[in-house]
Amino acid sequence: MQKPGQNIEFALKETSPKIGAGAVTGDKLSCTYDLVEQMHYLYVRVVKAKELPGKDVTGSCDPYVEVKLGNYRGMTKHFEKKSNPEWKQVFAFSKERIQASILEVIVKDKDVVLDDLIGRIMFDLNEIPKRVPPDSPLAPQWYRLEDRHGRKVKGELMLAVWMGTQADEAFSDAWHSDAASVGPEGVTHIRSKVYLSPKLWYVRVNVIEAQDLIPHDKTKFPEVYVKAMLGNQTLRTRISQTKTLNPMWNEDLMFVVAEPFEEALILAVEDRVAPNKDETLGRCAIPLQNVQRRLDHRPLNSRWFNLEKHIMVEGEKKEIKFASRIHLRIFLEGGYHVLDESTHYSSDLRPTAKQLWKPSIGLLEVGIISAHGLMPMKTKDGKGTTDAYCVAKYGQKWIRTRTIVDSFTPKWNEQYTWEVFDTCTVITFGAFDNGHIPGGSGKDLRIGKVRIRLSTLEADRIYTHSYPLLVFHPSGIKKTGEIQLAVRFTCLSLINMLHMYSQPLLPKMHYIHPLSVLQLDSLRHQAMNIVSARLNRAEPPLRKEIVEYMLDVDSHMWSMRRSKANFFRIMNVLSGLIAVGKWFDQICNWRNPITTILIHVLFIILVLYPELILPTVFLYLFLIGIWNFRWRPRHPPHMDTRLSHADAVHPDELDEEFDTFPTSRSSEIVRMRYDRLRSIGGRVQTVIGDLATQGERFLSLLSWRDPRATTLFVLFCLIAAIVLYVTPFQVVAFLAGIYVLRHPRFRHKLPSVPLNLFRRLPARSDSLL
Repeated sequence: MQKPGQNIEFALKETSPKIGAGAVTGDKLSCTYDLVEQMHYLYVRVVKAKELPGKDVTGSCDPYVEVKLGNYRGMTKHFEKKSNPEWKQVFAFSKERIQASILEVIVKDKDVVLDDLIGRIMFDLNEIPKRVPPDSPLAPQWYRLEDRHGRKVKGELMLAVWMGTQADEAFSDAWHSDAASVGPEGVTHIRSKVYLSPKLWYVRVNVIEAQDLIPHDKTKFPEVYVKAMLGNQTLRTRISQTKTLNPMWNEDLMFVVAEPFEEALILAVEDRVAPNKDETLGRCAIPLQNVQRRLDHRPLNSRWFNLEKHIMVEGEKKEIKFASRIHLRIFLEGGYHVLDESTHYSSDLRPTAKQLWKPSIGLLEVGIISAHGLMPMKTKDGKGTTDAYCVAKYGQKWIRTRTIVDSFTPKWNEQYTWEVFDTCTVITFGAFDNGHIPGGSGKDLRIGKVRIRLSTLEADRIYTHSYPLLVFHPSGIKKTGEIQLAVRFTCLSLINMLHMYSQPLLPKMHYIHPLSVLQLDSLRHQAMNIVSARLNRAEPPLRKEIVEYMLDVDSHMWSMRRSKANFFRIMNVLSGLIAVGKWFDQICNWRNPITTILIHVLFIILVLYPELILPTVFLYLFLIGIWNFRWRPRHPPHMDTRLSHADAVHPDELDEEFDTFPTSRSSEIVRMRYDRLRSIGGRVQTVIGDLATQGERFLSLLSWRDPRATTLFVLFCLIAAIVLYVTPFQVVAFLAGIYVLRHPRFRHKLPSVPLNLFRRLPARSDSLL
């Protein structure tokens, strides 16, 4: 699994966790929750109490419940002056950390000095029942409270106590003994949750024309444009070329919007009265709930909308209705996929409209098992600590595991499932340090990220690997730990899955009515902002820094390191062609006479039987594929530091990569980087100029720019046409092949005549200033 030249520390490692898949445990968990290790918990559900006695002078009580197991204790919130409180709270104690044999559930009265005991209930752990989903939840029961001496007292408490696993539905919302140091206010920030991205639509506004505008200055023709606003997005048309009171544009504006539609589309017709002064001639607000939805490329009907205007009269805003109106065609585009991720790592490619979705082709099951070797991400009470959780994103579904407090080897053992509609998609995992619990910095820090492309996975195979978590810092690449995952892709329909490879990657509308690259970049940025804002409003929030990191918001920013990596990727792709060229050169120069003779024989056979050429090519490719099957990749790809040029990057290049936009560095550093870019640009400019020169020389063969060269070429074409007409093609091909493969004794090192002629042809580089 270690690639040549790659540091073994950054390599992928195959693991053998004790997961339920394939194991015979006699437990239902082994087939329903089988990609994680079983973790056993003692669950205590505190529902409510009744008829609690008063302990205050006033005869009332402020009750709360304390659940105590050895050194671990969890508490509910307290109610003021209530004898029949309801808590409906679940406590979970990890079995591997239990050191006591008795569970105490104590009801207390909150007091200023010392809390009074109302009563308690004791449970022997050996007597507690075991529950395994999908069994129905254990019904809570009423228990009579006892005092310290075991005597029955007034008041009853409704409880349910059972032994279960992390597959229990109460697991995600429970208070965990692992996080006993987190107060009640921090519990919501450490729970596991599933989030759904908002449903995104493209809004197309076709601004056609306006009628009967009333400009303030009637002595000149108006220079009118339309400004459209939707939330934080603002777009405008060009200034109308028809400078009349009935201007025309026929221009499309595209926005991104999320359901539910909270904001109206605002259109304002504005007149450019001075270079930096615009005057509003009218505006209208259009609620998106009433806008038509389009599923294909067929045009929809347009509508006229009245324009309104407000003026200030004695300090009050008054509305003036007049006859001006605007002609629009507005609709929600359901046939596009709204891109909210980096194109290279898309996890969903379906169109917005559900009517256009195709059936799922498989299931993706992921077990997020554990992490180990995590680095301290912050300091608490004078020592380094990490409060780690994991986020996974595929399609519209995001998941967040619970936070394991103060641990460098957290064990989550949580399993999740996604429907798969296209295997050419990527699931992204990110590990983070929780900065929103007591003692945190208020910002969740990145620990690392893993991507897995589903098309690289074999169906029905369980992949259990430990992935390195790598993060770039201004000081260089750092390994912050490893995360252990179990991944299984199950194919529901092999026919449908193979059929997907013949379909366009994006929905049809992207090809019938394509959007420009600039439009797509702008719309992707808006979509990312909308997704980030919506998930930030959830509880617990999936914060902006998490969403942006998972969606690779900054992937388009300039980086010298990435540029080098992409250049060497291109060279790696071309290396195959270069190797074939070198091999053919060796054949032509008779370095290995036996191989050259065999190539001669093969060439003569193909010339004599040209119908064998294509079958031979495809048979050769088939044999190469079968031969390479023995060395096919057996492990999913992971972050490659060698490929990324991350292990030998220059400090200044790293500093440039972490620079803000616009830059915050000193003018000297910016000047040095600008000069470096100029030198690189100069080399690129030279290469492009050489390519242009070769193309122009080819065009000048028949342009008569050099009359003598064109005369020679035209005469050659005439003679070649006559010779090729009277000579069989097989003879010409045979002679040409024998000439190319001739022995070095019949070669000389000077360039050939055609090459000499080509290099002497003129190019337009002479005309450049």
